Amino acid sequence: MLIAKIPSTPAEWEKYYDLRFVVLREPWHQKKGSEVLTDENEADHVMAIDSDDSETDELLGVARLQMNSATQGQVRCVAVSKNAQGKGVGKFLMKYLEDLGKSKGLEEIILDARINALDFYKAIGYEIYADSYLLFGEIQHWKMKKQL
Repeated sequence: MLIAKIPSTPAEWEKYYDLRFVVLREPWHQKKGSEVLTDENEADHVMAIDSDDSETDELLGVARLQMNSATQGQVRCVAVSKNAQGKGVGKFLMKYLEDLGKSKGLEEIILDARINALDFYKAIGYEIYADSYLLFGEIQHWKMKKQL
């Protein structure tokens, strides 16, 4: 069973950022440290852990939610470990962040999705509303949104 955990210890933060690096930066030969954004302390963070496998303490996924305004939030840095992809971890993280957003009074969540994640976000109710940016000169992103 998946559980949501907010990283709080130095070891948890290290695992959190390491997973982001391995999934979102390392395959494009980015430097270690590039996975940490300047506004991390202003966002809400969550980790997905398998509670049935407490011996390995494996981190399955991470994500963050930032407040852009009183009614709009933005999801960033969603990363799911390779061995957990396609097993509901991403949906679990997104539901957690959407519920958190609702509790904070958000009406809408936006995000910038990589091409390989478009079908995932569409399946959970997000719609493309604009082109976004080209990351590392090769990964096209699209702006997506969902009304809560």
